[in-house]
Amino acid sequence: MTNGVMMQFFHWYNPADGTLWKELEDKAQDLANVGITALWLPPAYKGSVGGLDVGYGVYDLFDLGEFDQKGSIRTKYGTKEEYIKAIKKAQSMGIEIYADVVFNHKLGGDEAEEFSATPFNPDDRLQAMGEQKKIKAWTHFTFPQRKGQYSSLEWHWWHFDAVDYNAYDENENAIYLFEGKSFDPAVDSEKGNFDYLMGCDLDLRNSEVQQELKYWAQWYLDTTGVDGFRFDAVKHVRAGFFAEWLKHARCHAGRDLFAVGEYWSYEVDALHYFIEATGGHVALFDAPLHYNFSVASKQGNNYDLRQIFDNTLVKEQPSLAVTLVDNHDSQPLQALESIVESWFKPLAYALILLRTDGYPCIFYADYYGANYKDIGDDGEEYEIWLDSHQWLLDKFLFVRQTYGYGHQYDYFDHPNTIGWTRLGDEEHPEGIAVILSNSEEGTKFMEIGQANCKYIDITEHIKEPVITDDNGWGNFSCQGGSVSVWIADITPNSSHQK
Repeated sequence: MTNGVMMQFFHWYNPADGTLWKELEDKAQDLANVGITALWLPPAYKGSVGGLDVGYGVYDLFDLGEFDQKGSIRTKYGTKEEYIKAIKKAQSMGIEIYADVVFNHKLGGDEAEEFSATPFNPDDRLQAMGEQKKIKAWTHFTFPQRKGQYSSLEWHWWHFDAVDYNAYDENENAIYLFEGKSFDPAVDSEKGNFDYLMGCDLDLRNSEVQQELKYWAQWYLDTTGVDGFRFDAVKHVRAGFFAEWLKHARCHAGRDLFAVGEYWSYEVDALHYFIEATGGHVALFDAPLHYNFSVASKQGNNYDLRQIFDNTLVKEQPSLAVTLVDNHDSQPLQALESIVESWFKPLAYALILLRTDGYPCIFYADYYGANYKDIGDDGEEYEIWLDSHQWLLDKFLFVRQTYGYGHQYDYFDHPNTIGWTRLGDEEHPEGIAVILSNSEEGTKFMEIGQANCKYIDITEHIKEPVITDDNGWGNFSCQGGSVSVWIADITPNSSHQK
C-alpha cells in the first residue's frame, strides 16, 4: 500500500460508555482527509466483563454487542449495529478496517467442570509441581442468551489445554495442564514455554476448535466486511495456525486480507522465526523499534541516534514491519508499560511516517491525547495526561502523501543529529528533507535534488527558509530536541526559485 498509514483507533482507557463506534462514524471523513488509509479497531465481541471489557478477555466471539450477556447488550464500544455502520462509513471514505482477533484464550465460563490436570511452575512451564490430580475450573461456555444463534458449539474443558485456577485449591499458584494435553512447542520460549498466557487456553490442535475458528472467520467476514486482521498475543499461539486460518479466510472472502500480528518481543530474531513459520503471510509490529524509541526518549542526548534502527524489523525485513511509537499495552499503567517520553514522540513519528520503509501505525492517544486514572504496580492511584500531537502528525501525514516519494538518502553521521532526504519522482519532484536532534540545535548539508529552490520548515520550528545551491544541496537545520521537515515553498506568492 503506497504511503498507506494505519491508525490504532482506541487506547486502553477509552471511556466504557459505548460511544467509540459512533465516534468513528463521526470522524471517518476527517481521518480520510488527513491521510489515514486504515484503522485497527479493538476487539468487537463480548468480553468476560461485558460493557466494561476492553475486549481481550474474550467470552463470546459471536456476540458483537447483540445479546444480553455478562451484564450488558453492548460492548465497551457500542452495539453490533453501530459497529457495522461505522465500518461501512469508514470504508466509503476509502479507509480499510482491520479487526482485532484473539485466539489465545477465553474467560468468563458459564459453568465449572471437573477433570484431571497436572500443576506446572508458572515461571518455568517445563517443571511440573506435582502429580496429576482432579481440579475444577470454569471451562464450560454455554452462551445462554445467544441460545445457539450463529453457532451451536458449547465449549468444554477438552477444547482447552490449560488454566491457572483450581476451585479445589484457590491458593495454589500453578498452571494446570489438562490430562492428555501438552504445551505447544511452536511458541515463544520465555518461561520455558509461553503457550499459556491467561484464562482458558485454547487447544488449537483440537480439530473442533480449528473448525469453529475457521467457521467464525466466514461468519465474521460476511457480517462485517472487514479488510484485514490484527492477531493478538501471537507468541503464545502455534504460529502455523495463523497461516492456515488466514488462507481459509482469504479463500472465503475471495480477496486479499491484510494481517499483522502482535509478537511483543524485543528480540528481533524471535520475530524472524514467526515470519518464517507463517510463510511471510503475516506482518508484525516492530516492538524492537518501539523499545529503541523508549530508550532514546529516556537517555536524551546520551543516546546515539545513529543506532535508532539497530536490531529492528523495519531494518531487517521492512516489507513485513508495521512500525509504531506506542500502543494500548505500552501506554502508562499498562501491562507492558514502556514509555516513549512526550518530547521524543514527534521525532519518533517522523522516523516512521517520513521514510520509505515500514507500514506506520499512529496511536489514538498520541493523536487525540488522553487523560485517565489507574492503579500502578505499587498500589497507588495515578492520573495520566498524554499530550495530543495531532497538529504535527497532520503535517507529517500531509508531507507523506504529497512529497514522500523517490529515493531516500540517509545522513546518519552524528550521534545527536541525523537526517535524510527523499528526492521525489516525476509526479512529485520537489522532495523533502528531514532533520532531528536529541541534543542541541543541529544542521546538515544534504542533497534534495532541486537546484536553487526555496524550502520551508512545515513544522514552523525554523522560520528562515533554505535556498538550495546549483547542485540541489542545502543546509537544513532543526532546533534542539526537535524535528524539522523541509518542503519546497510552492505557495501562490512564492516564486519557488531564488
